[in-house]
Amino acid sequence: MHALFTHPAVQAGLLPFIVALASAELFQRLRLSGLAIIAGFAATVYFVGDFDVAPLTETRKIIWLGIAASVLALPITLITWNYWRHSLTTLAAVATAWVFWDTLQQHALVDSLRWVTGSALYVAWLVYWFDALHDRPVAAASTGLALGVGTGMAGLLAAAALPGRFGLAVGAAAAAHLLIQLISNNRLPCGRSFTLPLPIIAGLSGCYAVMTTQQPWYTLIALGLIPVAARIPVPEKWALRLQALALSLLTGACAAAAIHLTWNRGNPLF
Repeated sequence: MHALFTHPAVQAGLLPFIVALASAELFQRLRLSGLAIIAGFAATVYFVGDFDVAPLTETRKIIWLGIAASVLALPITLITWNYWRHSLTTLAAVATAWVFWDTLQQHALVDSLRWVTGSALYVAWLVYWFDALHDRPVAAASTGLALGVGTGMAGLLAAAALPGRFGLAVGAAAAAHLLIQLISNNRLPCGRSFTLPLPIIAGLSGCYAVMTTQQPWYTLIALGLIPVAARIPVPEKWALRLQALALSLLTGACAAAAIHLTWNRGNPLF
């Protein structure tokens, strides 16, 4: 049994999927099924054994920021304010600089500023576009699945084991959320409890993989196009399952591009 729970595929795929499936079903009556994302992610973190605070490494900062984002999402869901999207985007950029600042201080000033700026812009970009999906549960789940799988697989291909598992965990949780909608043929409540922690966890994990491995930086461009692809209009008259299929194909193509670029990082044109 111990060998089963320590297998990477179980930790990063099966466990978060099952936990998210149960959580989404349990919390949907409270319109909090979006909490499935952090529940699935927490399951992976628990079995990886990295809920500690000290020392506060980059991966632990990612974990606690993801949890903090889920906690923050609950009250702001109840408060109507026109500037939440811009405020959350700014907070995400500042938080990203905090996550990587200690590591980047070990490098030349110009390189550190370049990496901090690029990472902050990437995570802020994801948060900005994902926030537009907080009231579109099918699009949010399809996009989260693509971003999580794309980030996770690219990270694993570049030998970034822990960031890769983090990405796959939120992707599996998004898949569970999407599956319930497909089976029931009804939209689950989504909200910012889904669309805030997911891009923060996946975005920071992707940046960390690029910084610490040979994963090409331009894979983040392909991953950054995923939430934009979800904005491509899909006819409202289409059935829910058909909408989910179309959105999954659109966003999945961007994820596949990121995986392909990582796989062929020595020869990115083929």
